[in-house]
Amino acid sequence: MVVPSPAISLVLLAAFVAAALATRRKRPLPPGPKGLPLLGNIYDVPKSREWLAYQRWSQQYDSDVIYLNLAGTPVVVVNTIDAAYELFERRSALYSDRPKMTMLNDLVGCDWHFVFMGYGNRWRERRRVFHQYFHPSAALQHRPRALRGARVLLSRLLDAPDDFMGHLRHMAGSLIIGVAYGLDVQPKDDPYVATAERALHAMAMAGNAGSFLVDSIPWLKHVPAWFPGADFKRKATEWRKSTTAMVEVPFKAVKNAIADGMAPPSMVLSLLGTLEEEDDSTHMEKLFSGVAAAAYTGGSDTTVSALGSFFLAMLLHPDVQRKAQAELDGVVGNDRLPDFSDEQSLPYITALVQEVLRWRPVTPLAVPHRLVSEDEYRGYRLPAGAIVVGNGWAMLHDENRFPHADEFIPERFLTPDGQLNTDMKDAELPAFGFGRRICPGRYLACSSLWISIASILSSLEIYKPLDDQGNPIEPSGDYTTGLVTYPLPFKCGFKPRSKAAEDLIHAAVIQLD
Repeated sequence: MVVPSPAISLVLLAAFVAAALATRRKRPLPPGPKGLPLLGNIYDVPKSREWLAYQRWSQQYDSDVIYLNLAGTPVVVVNTIDAAYELFERRSALYSDRPKMTMLNDLVGCDWHFVFMGYGNRWRERRRVFHQYFHPSAALQHRPRALRGARVLLSRLLDAPDDFMGHLRHMAGSLIIGVAYGLDVQPKDDPYVATAERALHAMAMAGNAGSFLVDSIPWLKHVPAWFPGADFKRKATEWRKSTTAMVEVPFKAVKNAIADGMAPPSMVLSLLGTLEEEDDSTHMEKLFSGVAAAAYTGGSDTTVSALGSFFLAMLLHPDVQRKAQAELDGVVGNDRLPDFSDEQSLPYITALVQEVLRWRPVTPLAVPHRLVSEDEYRGYRLPAGAIVVGNGWAMLHDENRFPHADEFIPERFLTPDGQLNTDMKDAELPAFGFGRRICPGRYLACSSLWISIASILSSLEIYKPLDDQGNPIEPSGDYTTGLVTYPLPFKCGFKPRSKAAEDLIHAAVIQLD
């Protein structure tokens, strides 16, 4: 046997590597619209409801991944659950990073939010702290607050039904502000809730890939705000005030309460109690304040958006409302309100919650990921550094997986005998993101969503109000655009299902007091 010399071996190895690289270079990029020289697809991507365009291109090119070039920045959009599982789950080491997100992190000032951080030690440290208080077992401890919030919501819907979206924001805000900071929320015009809502709006508008040109051309962040076309800088300046206040104001309130010996139990109190003399208190307090603010964004926007969609669905599908109420009447009866102990006996309510999250996902496009090194998928080359976006809308409206996807059908999550379908377990999870970057606050959000929906349907009827001519006022069904979407304003009526139900609502609030 002839053994090649070291020199020949190196030549052969080099030739093999060169051939492999040449083969990889020959692989095509995923299909997508052609675009313009230099600018690429900047003018192809719409400024609103981008997920619909991505879904349409996925169908047009018969590919579950599509490719866009945004002024030199490669973007890969993942449009099916199978592709999302393969890339974000099985290859999570490559797909767990975040792009720079210049508008959101640098200009709007959300670099404290671990959801938008690059994958690394800084992210892990914050995620680990958050997980202590919001993993599935820990989230169970917050259920009494969620139950209280649902009871108060019922009373507010009865007293002032026209402001139902405001009531949802109040409920979501009081829950997470109580968990994170232990602070009481005022019944109306609460400053903490108002500040956080402004910050959430800023993040929703700045968080989608392609929404602002500065994300594709980062040097534009140096353009002065007075320069023509630099309105993004003026928006960022205003938005930054709210995101900064959301981090600093409630955290300082807790520290002041601690100094006065008046701080109630909370995540922040617990975290500050772990500080040792040798710790870098400045670093740790910055970490804790950012994690606490991230908790608010992770829970409140999901709850408000999803419950808004729930109200809309009940107006459009009264038959679903009646079926859910029949199940509640059979399990809970008419002499009490539902609580979490009823959850296992109410599969239709759980299926309804899952369908709300699927029908109108809170985040139609997930927070963008970043591919750390070149990859290959189904013969396509995915370039290193590409922004990779999970199109949750397309996944949750895939007709192959969810027939009649535009319709609201809770039964799709049930077996023929009315039990939860284990084959559909977590089918709505694309609403919460993907892989290692999936929303860690989803357990608390889903608990709040479930008990709120069960409580509302058990005691209230949701109906279309009448106009001056006596005709039902039809909702438009349209939504805002951005990272988190909400139904555009619509009219919605609420009334007690019975005198007994009204009495139960009033009694529940009295017991809370």
